[in-house]
Amino acid sequence: MLLEIKNISKSYGAQRVLCSINQVFDAGRIVGLLGPNGAGKSTLMKIVTGYIAADEGEVWIDGRRVAVDDIETKRLVGYLPEHNPLYLDMYVREYLSFVAEIYNNAQCTMHNAQSLTPSALQARPPKTGGQSEALSAHKMNIKSVVEEVIERTGLMSESHKMIKQLSKGYRQRVGIAAAIIHNPKVLILDEPTTGLDPNQLIEIRQLIRDLGRERLVIFSTHIMQEVEQVCDDVVVINKGCVVEQGTKDELVAKYGGIERIFYTIHNS
Repeated sequence: MLLEIKNISKSYGAQRVLCSINQVFDAGRIVGLLGPNGAGKSTLMKIVTGYIAADEGEVWIDGRRVAVDDIETKRLVGYLPEHNPLYLDMYVREYLSFVAEIYNNAQCTMHNAQSLTPSALQARPPKTGGQSEALSAHKMNIKSVVEEVIERTGLMSESHKMIKQLSKGYRQRVGIAAAIIHNPKVLILDEPTTGLDPNQLIEIRQLIRDLGRERLVIFSTHIMQEVEQVCDDVVVINKGCVVEQGTKDELVAKYGGIERIFYTIHNS
């Protein structure tokens, strides 16, 4: 197994957000984390990525226990939050080079590890102008990796533009490119298709399918159609608890369609 979630619980004050979540996932699968707004999906994803701590339980990725301040954990996970953190005044290639440099700072300390959080990426001013640093032998070739993710995410025609000039669909592509630039084993996408037009939806769905062939992708959404279009497996969360799970085909056969799950559970 690549990802193991063991007895995860989380509360904010008196409000119980997650209740004893237990899940096991393998590589090469796209898992739909389905639930209404406020169900606990985003909180679970942030715990898996190591951005917040659970009150109880633990998460293991590729045999390593996830810890909030562990840089090696963050190297295993790529994360696109619901509110995509981008520097709108940077060019696409410039921004992706900036993110790649952060992930490949060989001198990264526990303090620097905090710079990998989406909020800190926005708060930290990027280097500008002609500044460049010699990369040591154990660092990846920033330029070649950036060009590779630009090609993989379909950004070639837009890579010369400033991010603020891009459509929402292309901004999502930039966010996904930043999330996979360090070649993570687990990719977590929080509501990645919200607000996209029909053409953008089709393109982002295909990109997610392509990325899911070689890694575990966890795809959070409250949109039933997205799960049917993209996912292999489905985990349904409601009020912080897992209320249903299985392969997409199993749940479609059981309920007559993914969209009927909540109706059936609510009225059972």
